[in-house]
Amino acid sequence: MKVDLNYGKKIVSLDIPDSNFLGMMKPEDIDGLDDPAAEVRQALAEPIGSQRLKELLSPNDRVVILVSDISRPVPSKILLPPILAEIKTAGLDDNQVKIVFGLGVHRKQTEEEKKDLVGKKIYERIECIDHDIEDCEQVGVTSRGTKAEVFRKVLEADFVIATGSLEFHYFAGYSGGVKALAPGVCSRATIESNHSLFLHPNAKAGMLTGNPLREELEEIVAMVGVDFMVNAILNPQKEIIKVVAGDVTAAHRAGAEYIDRIYRLQIDELADIVIISPGGFPKDINLYQTHKAIQNALPAVKKGGIVLTFACCKEGIGEENFARALSENLSLDKLVDELKHKFIQGRHIASQMAKIQLEHRIYLVSDLPQEVTNNLFFRCFDSPQKALSEALKAQGKDAKALIMPFGISCLPYLGFAKA
Repeated sequence: MKVDLNYGKKIVSLDIPDSNFLGMMKPEDIDGLDDPAAEVRQALAEPIGSQRLKELLSPNDRVVILVSDISRPVPSKILLPPILAEIKTAGLDDNQVKIVFGLGVHRKQTEEEKKDLVGKKIYERIECIDHDIEDCEQVGVTSRGTKAEVFRKVLEADFVIATGSLEFHYFAGYSGGVKALAPGVCSRATIESNHSLFLHPNAKAGMLTGNPLREELEEIVAMVGVDFMVNAILNPQKEIIKVVAGDVTAAHRAGAEYIDRIYRLQIDELADIVIISPGGFPKDINLYQTHKAIQNALPAVKKGGIVLTFACCKEGIGEENFARALSENLSLDKLVDELKHKFIQGRHIASQMAKIQLEHRIYLVSDLPQEVTNNLFFRCFDSPQKALSEALKAQGKDAKALIMPFGISCLPYLGFAKA
C-alpha cells in the first residue's frame, strides 16, 4: 500500500505492508468552490442570527477587521474583498478601516507576509498591522478570574469584524468565531490564564458546551464586542467549501455543525500505530503547530501505541517557551508535574506532549536539524520508511496502522461514541 502525505509544501510517500494496513481516515471528497468569492457574498447577503453587515454599520464608524496570521491556512485574500465592498456600500471610506493580524503569542510578521495574506491591492489600500501583545488594556475580569486585556487599537474601534477559518481545535473545541479576538489579540497574561483551563477534561476538540476554556473566551469577547464574523470552511486541499457569516456565536455554531458532518469520522477499532500528517504547510510550519495533529490522533491509538508524525517543521520548534522546555532535558514526569504548580504559555504544550509520550510513543519525521532533535524526548527520523520500519518493529509483525493524512482537520471517534 503506497501512501502519499503532505509534508510542508511537498509530498512524501510511504510503502505500508498490506497485512499492517488498517485503513485511511479521510473526509469525503468535496471539491473547492469554483467561485469562492460568490460564496462569501452569499454568506454576507444571508447572515446567520444577524442583520446584514452594511445595515449594522454607521457612516462614522471606525472598523477593525481581525485577520489570522501566517500560521493559519485562512484564505483572507478571498474573504476580505466582499467584506470591504459591503463596508463601502454602508458609506465608509478605506481610511476608516484597519486590518489587525491576530498573532496570539506567535512571532511578528514581515511586511511581505502581511501583503501575501491580504493581497497586494488591499495591502496598499488599507492599513494592516500586527497585534501588539505588549500594548493591551484591561476591559474586565472573567468569572474564572482572568484579567481580560485586549490590544488597544482594537478597543479604539467602533465596530469589530472577526474573520478566520473554522476547524477542530484541540482544546477550544473549534477554531474560528471569537478566537479571532480572544486569544488572537489579547495580552500574554490573558492568554496564559485562559489556556491554563486546557487541563479540564471538557477542554477538547469538538466540545463547546461545558468547555470552560471556550466559555471564557466567549465571556472575554462579550466584554469587548465582536459585531460580525465571517469564517471559511476548507477542504483538505485548503479550498473554500463553505462560508458562514453573521452573529459571532450563532454563525460559529452553524459552522461547527457543518464541520462535524464532514470531519468527525468513525473508526471501528483502535490502531497500534497512527500515521499522521497535519496536512502540510502551514499546518506543519513548526512543531508547536504540529502537536495539534498529534493530539487529534489520540482517540484512534491504543494505549502504548505509536503516533508516527510527518511534519516538515520549516520554522523549527516554534513558540519560545515551548522550545526552551524541550531543550532542558527534563524528565517526562518533571514536565508533566510542572502544570500542577504553574502554567506557562508554551511550556504547557511541552508538558502535554510529555504526557502523551508517557501513555503512548511519538515518532517524528521532520526537517528539524539533528542538534534540535537530539534534545527531544521522542524518536526522530529523516527517513519516512525507516520510521515506519522502526514503528512496526516496536509494535510487532501483526501491528495495524491507521493513516490520518489530514490530522489537524479530522477527529476520530470509536464506534458509536459520537457526541
